[in-house]
Amino acid sequence: MRNIDRPELVHRSLDELVRRRLRNWPQRPPGALDTPKQRGVWMRARPGESDVTAHPFLRLPGSNRLRTLPDGLWLHFSHDPADAYCDILCIEACSTLQNLLDKRSRFAPSTTSLLAVCPVAWLTAPLQPDDKLPRWRRIRLVRQEPVEPLVLPVRDVRVLYGLKSRQYDGFARTQMPQAHEYFCPMDALTDEEGASNPAMQALISRASGAANFMRLP
Repeated sequence: MRNIDRPELVHRSLDELVRRRLRNWPQRPPGALDTPKQRGVWMRARPGESDVTAHPFLRLPGSNRLRTLPDGLWLHFSHDPADAYCDILCIEACSTLQNLLDKRSRFAPSTTSLLAVCPVAWLTAPLQPDDKLPRWRRIRLVRQEPVEPLVLPVRDVRVLYGLKSRQYDGFARTQMPQAHEYFCPMDALTDEEGASNPAMQALISRASGAANFMRLP
């Protein structure tokens, strides 16, 4: 049976291609700016190394089973242990409009706090295989080696959706995004040099709370 008769296989292979490309993106989102609004540390949480299963995920309070696993997830950790939180930048590859609607619903504004969960194995592992320093030592709000997952409330959510060209063009012509939403053609995510694309860097530089202010003190 050809893949054209099994659209879910096509979608799965596209998602996997995007994740392979995102593994080459840096720990700090390309184009993310240093601002007084974000003075902590950025880390790429997903996708991680393919041979490691313990990666950070998102969930709602009181729900241990229903998890959100974005194709790409970057965490910005606050710098103050007395005010622990994180900001997140998510990247979602959407093969169909139905897939887009489903993923948008997961990040819709809500009165319920979203939580970011960082497993112990992820915190105690290094950023890179040749790095001896574990992640938790780079996160300023963590003062000692963790023995349980680090669970942080999410202060700010920004989501970048990748759409196939035809769907992207139609969406850009007819739809209005919500304040936390950003969109790009899927080709920008499957590009081997996507992190170096000036247009991508410019888009991500705008995906910040600092972009909402005329000036920052």
